[in-house]
Amino acid sequence: MFQVSGEGMLMVTARAPTNIAVIKYWGKRDESLILPINDSISVTLDPDHLCTTTTVAVSPNFESDRMWLNGKEISLSGGRYQSCLKEIRQQAGDVIDENKGICIKGEDWQKLHVHIASYNNFPTAAGLASSAAGFACLVYALSKLMNVKEQYELSAIARQGSGSACRSLYGGFVKWAMGNDVNGSDSIAIQLARETHWSDLVILIAVVSSHQKEISSTTGMRESVETSELLLQRSQNIVPKRIKQMEEAIRNRDFTTFAKLTSADSNQFHAVCLDTSPPIFYMNNTSHRIINCIERWNQSEGTPQVSYTFDAGPNAVMFAPNRKVASLLLQRLLFYFPPLPGDDLSSFVIGDQSILQEAGIGSMKDVQSLSPPPETKDSKFLSKHGGSVSYFICTRPGRGPELRAHGDALIHPQTGLPK
Repeated sequence: MFQVSGEGMLMVTARAPTNIAVIKYWGKRDESLILPINDSISVTLDPDHLCTTTTVAVSPNFESDRMWLNGKEISLSGGRYQSCLKEIRQQAGDVIDENKGICIKGEDWQKLHVHIASYNNFPTAAGLASSAAGFACLVYALSKLMNVKEQYELSAIARQGSGSACRSLYGGFVKWAMGNDVNGSDSIAIQLARETHWSDLVILIAVVSSHQKEISSTTGMRESVETSELLLQRSQNIVPKRIKQMEEAIRNRDFTTFAKLTSADSNQFHAVCLDTSPPIFYMNNTSHRIINCIERWNQSEGTPQVSYTFDAGPNAVMFAPNRKVASLLLQRLLFYFPPLPGDDLSSFVIGDQSILQEAGIGSMKDVQSLSPPPETKDSKFLSKHGGSVSYFICTRPGRGPELRAHGDALIHPQTGLPK
């Protein structure tokens, strides 16, 4: 039975962060259940800067399940969406609130339809783990709408939507255990440390391209599993050692080890992509220039100042141990990759914009007057590439999913359609 007084609609709005893997997940041993061939470790990013917001609504008047992403309706017929919806409905409990006139029995959810509106505040399908934030937010919001009791099972459900989504259900530093069970019951995410454990870390992202990547991660993984010998060596012999080393580095807040592992694992992941037949190119010339910039700086200092990692896209995610080093990194990046004349600096560096002040940059004139980095000795490294970076995001380790106020809802309470 379904009874709702007033608007005849029940809604929940939630927000979930994206995450960036520092030990990469690449390759599945089971496509349908999305079971990985190795463990992975990620850092959850601050949802104030990168997140998905999702509103889910239920009404007896809805004739079918429908979803809108960034204002555009998309199909829910895909197996991944259907898996998440099916699993959540099976776990659904009673929702009863006599004061509001709400009475939904657990078994009623199998017959009721939902409307879903979701919005990403960062580029979708551009290599910034938008699907991770999206499916984590969807599963979390649905679980609250349907009163799912066993919240610990959400990780396995979100995984069936997008593998890395299981990691976005926790804040801070997260490990996705590959598991051994054929049904995937033990392939879940585990929080290694809260975001407050290593709060000094600063994360700077260079958005090189906001365009959708040509080869999806799903396709790329399948082709790598089928053709790359390096992937087999990586998953069986290299990643298990790195997982242990990374866990210890996070536990001890050992930035030198963290930085070396993060950059090395990113480089090896892209080497696997090149070892795939046909080869996969996720990075571009700007990606390579950013790596050169960081490697020259690290080598000149004799120890890692910052680290970098690239997911399945050209965008660079860089980690600095503190704000002082982060401001020096931003100075270097703005020197090599300045905004174009006429660009607005406030929209070129977004997120935690106080980093601009700490870097001594208050205007475009300050960017133009930046001196070459001291480690630059060869004139061939002095060329600038204005316009090759769309913008920078400054952020930090962040918390996991959370409910939002009704005022943040993306669905109109009378029509059941996106606002």
